Amino acid sequence: MKLSPVIVFFLFSQFLSAQIQDKVDFLRADILIEPTPVDKQIKGCVSYHFNVLEDVDSVFFDAVSMDFFNVSFDGVKIDFDYNGKRIMIKNEMKEGENHIVSMDYVAKPEQTVYFLGWDDTVDGNEQVWTQGQGKYTSHWLPSFDDMTEKVEFDLKIILREDYTVIANGNLLKKETLTNSNGYMWQFDMEKPMSSYLIGFAIGNYKMETMESSSGIPMELYYEPKDSLNAEPTYRYSKRIFDFLENRIGVAYPWQNYKQVPVHDFLYAGMENTTCTIFSNQYVVDSTAFVDKNYVNVNAHELAHQWFGNLVTETSSEHHWLHEGFATFYAYLAEKHIFGDDHYYWKLLGTAEALKSFSEEDQGEALWNPNAGSLTFYEKGAWTLVMLQERVGKMAFKKGVRKYLNKFAFKNVTIPNFIEEMEEESGTDLSDFEALWLENPDFPFEEVIMFLKDRNSSIRTYFELNKQIAQEPEGTEEILVRNWSTLSSIHLKENLILDYGEAMPTQLLSEIIASEDIKARQAVVLSLNKIPPELRVSIENLLRDKSYTTIEAALYRLWTDFPEHRTKYLDETDGIKGFPNKNIRILWLTLALVTPEYRPDTKANYFNELSELTGAEHYFETRMMAFQYLKNIGGFNDMVLKNLIEACGHHVWHFKKSARSLLKEFLQSDENTARIKRIYPLLSQQEKQYLEKTIGE
Repeated sequence: MKLSPVIVFFLFSQFLSAQIQDKVDFLRADILIEPTPVDKQIKGCVSYHFNVLEDVDSVFFDAVSMDFFNVSFDGVKIDFDYNGKRIMIKNEMKEGENHIVSMDYVAKPEQTVYFLGWDDTVDGNEQVWTQGQGKYTSHWLPSFDDMTEKVEFDLKIILREDYTVIANGNLLKKETLTNSNGYMWQFDMEKPMSSYLIGFAIGNYKMETMESSSGIPMELYYEPKDSLNAEPTYRYSKRIFDFLENRIGVAYPWQNYKQVPVHDFLYAGMENTTCTIFSNQYVVDSTAFVDKNYVNVNAHELAHQWFGNLVTETSSEHHWLHEGFATFYAYLAEKHIFGDDHYYWKLLGTAEALKSFSEEDQGEALWNPNAGSLTFYEKGAWTLVMLQERVGKMAFKKGVRKYLNKFAFKNVTIPNFIEEMEEESGTDLSDFEALWLENPDFPFEEVIMFLKDRNSSIRTYFELNKQIAQEPEGTEEILVRNWSTLSSIHLKENLILDYGEAMPTQLLSEIIASEDIKARQAVVLSLNKIPPELRVSIENLLRDKSYTTIEAALYRLWTDFPEHRTKYLDETDGIKGFPNKNIRILWLTLALVTPEYRPDTKANYFNELSELTGAEHYFETRMMAFQYLKNIGGFNDMVLKNLIEACGHHVWHFKKSARSLLKEFLQSDENTARIKRIYPLLSQQEKQYLEKTIGE
């Protein structure tokens, strides 16, 4: 039905008035929650203090699937309306009045709060943590899905268990509970923030402390089992903090900073105000640090304390002001730590990804509220790189500083930022906006010119690529002739990855023997088949200080030289690899399919690999184990049960992969019958999913 313009305007106005509470100003929330992890439940009480700016007859709070059993207005119990998503309190309020609304409630959140490890037999892995990105805090706390509503949230958490509790702000008190092993933890925030930035984590943690050069206390948490990994995990943390404060030019805006790793986190990290929660897959040893470290995520989430937390977007079409800025400053922090060459080659990698994305007609404008991560993060960072180039480094820094100070603890739009940059630089940026903010395509040629101008090794890379394209039959001669003149390890690494198959074995052998770890790694990654002349050299990589290199070398050697498989397996037995156990999972699979290798221990290896599909393990570990077991036909009842459980996992891409794997398995009637035989072992929810999947 087509509506008249008048009716459309009326309905739109009604919708806006239902969403925006601009007649009241919420100032502070006093929150008391008591999680009951075994029941996956939170019992809570929250009191909101607010001023009335204009006469109004109601206030509301977003609250998803909660049970309210006491709601009061200035201490007097009051009726309320609740539709399962929003609670509304009606009462006449006059301009200039101050009021308090209090709500007692129980929530059993299906998302946003995750209770892990409380229903298994593994001791010490129990955790509770939040992920409220966007507008999801309302699943455990009556709050505001609107990011423009900023409140000082002070949080008390009662936990009748002896675990560490971490949350936003300063820990004021930790009181022992009577008749319990637990405590009441009281946290205080000093400044307002949007609801989605409230966060807490509970678990078995120890803590290291340090202080920034400006005196900000930093708390770095880790599980006791990871005590030896605390240093490589948090390496450069103080240096990152000091660099960002100096480079941004605005003092860190909060009273302290905490970082806590959790199991099966949905993303790399989340920048809750003063309290970053991140994936424990970044808790690494010094060997893993070479290939997969926390430095970039560390800097990215810290940068959000200014860009996103101090100044917050008004709505999703301005999301670049969060993610693009955090990505940009994280890259600058890496440049400060690892050097210019690292920085420019990383930018080249993101530029090539954006070019491919754009050429596939998937390019997105930064103004697009539905744009994906590649756009908001990487194209957003590139936009700031080129904006700094356009206005000059000094004007850029001053403009950013003015922008942050002017809109501190407020909400912003892209025009707010552009206006500050234009004013500070004296530059009309309308053409820049058209090219970088409104244009869905990525200006690849422009950024390549920039990179060639700024970095000599990238310039050399493109020159050599051009020579090879013109004389493909002379690839080997061109590389050999120029190799000794190259000093950039990033240049050498990329040339090996591109042309390793065309390089003479003598040169590859010399690279393995003498070059940087990344160059050695590039050799084994670039070869489709190891030449016999390189076998001994590649065997040396089984002891390299890189888990990526060891994994690639083990698989390549095992495949290309079957007569030496026992030797390779013996040499790598016991190596786990990254936190996801990448090498151990590969090793177990290879040991199982090598008939002559330790035949008496096959059952133990199969059990170990099967157990890695269990819920107590990281989801990436589980997915790799599922895939390897599928490839060797190793789905027993325990693995199938774990696969079905994974189909309901809270990490959506793992859940999607598990469901795809299960559907593939169910394509045969025999396998469907096998699944039906384990029905008694499944939960009701798992049975319902299977019945829907099978079609019964």
